[in-house]
Amino acid sequence: MQKVFLILVVIALLGAGVWWYIREQMLGSYSPAYREFAYVSNGKSNSVSVIDLLTFRRVKDIAVGLNPTGIAANARKNEVYVVNSGSNNVSIIDAEKNVVVATIGVQGKPYFVDVSEDGKRAYVANSGSNNVSVIDLERRSVLSNVRVGAAPGLARVSSDGATVVVSNRGDNTVSVVDAKLLHVRATLPVCQQPEDIAILPDSSKAFVACSGSSQVASIELANAKAEANPTSDHVLAFLDVGRTPVNLALKPDGGELIVSDFDSDSISIIETRNDEVGSSALIGQHPTHAVVTNDNSRLYASNFGSNSVAVYDIDIGKRIATLAVGSRPDSLALSQNQNYLLVLDTQAGDVTVIQKRNPRKLEPTEYSLLTMIPVGVQPNAIVVKAFMMSAPTKK
Repeated sequence: MQKVFLILVVIALLGAGVWWYIREQMLGSYSPAYREFAYVSNGKSNSVSVIDLLTFRRVKDIAVGLNPTGIAANARKNEVYVVNSGSNNVSIIDAEKNVVVATIGVQGKPYFVDVSEDGKRAYVANSGSNNVSVIDLERRSVLSNVRVGAAPGLARVSSDGATVVVSNRGDNTVSVVDAKLLHVRATLPVCQQPEDIAILPDSSKAFVACSGSSQVASIELANAKAEANPTSDHVLAFLDVGRTPVNLALKPDGGELIVSDFDSDSISIIETRNDEVGSSALIGQHPTHAVVTNDNSRLYASNFGSNSVAVYDIDIGKRIATLAVGSRPDSLALSQNQNYLLVLDTQAGDVTVIQKRNPRKLEPTEYSLLTMIPVGVQPNAIVVKAFMMSAPTKK
């Protein structure tokens, strides 16, 4: 018995030694000023958990407003924005200090926030007041509350910053907002219960998932720059996909859109240029979210109903692995180097970290479970922010 105990102790020490070596090698490859954090909104804890992705440890819980839901990072500033659905406001977190530096009031029942690529504005759809709050992130104030359709769920801004597309669940419409003039330039009837939105990188089209009619609407967006043949905002097509499409994951190159079909246990792949559903594949029980790697080759899909993540090889059109995670996985995020997949387990209240490795003779599998990190109660969303610390100002 004593011998068995000693063997177990040796194994534990070896494991700790291996992890220490990996950690030291990983930290040694970064500048001392480099930081990378994952931020998780905890709906029932009224907090945001901060996970250090260099050490894979939860380092802080930040108190925010009531029932935090949507969360987004600023690509140009070291800030993170949290929508507090219960208190109708947005908390601004300084990512360098990991403290709340401002709270901005919006209107009724906001759930999500999107940030323009230039980092100057944020857009929040207020489902309870039928409008979109436009936030000036430099002045930290609301510029305008733009009236849209009934019960808007999401406001998504195009990469050129010119257009905001809003899905109105209450009246089955999409509002197209001119981001410069801050008014609705088109209201388009679409399919039933429009929710998630994806906009192509060139800002030419938007796609809207309609969970109530098992369709995705393709919308051409007005192009003011095309002086010879200017276009207006209009619906191009309604594309039939699987039952209850709830999430849209766009490949970074914009060529394909992957739809998570919750009640069909499948994904549908849309060819964005010609508005055709190219293929579909069974992916797992009740997929809710998906994310595509920067090289456009792999899709990861969270299977809410089977406590797993599916790995889909886009190039060969095949699911190549199914990875066990915690209870009720939902939101996903990738680390900056794409080597770690972060899975938010909503019922378990933790984040599963999956490591992607280069297969070798001693590593028979490409993926392995690295760790599981406890967060708060009812985690809703996760975002990664990587940045260099600002140089201290000289007095």
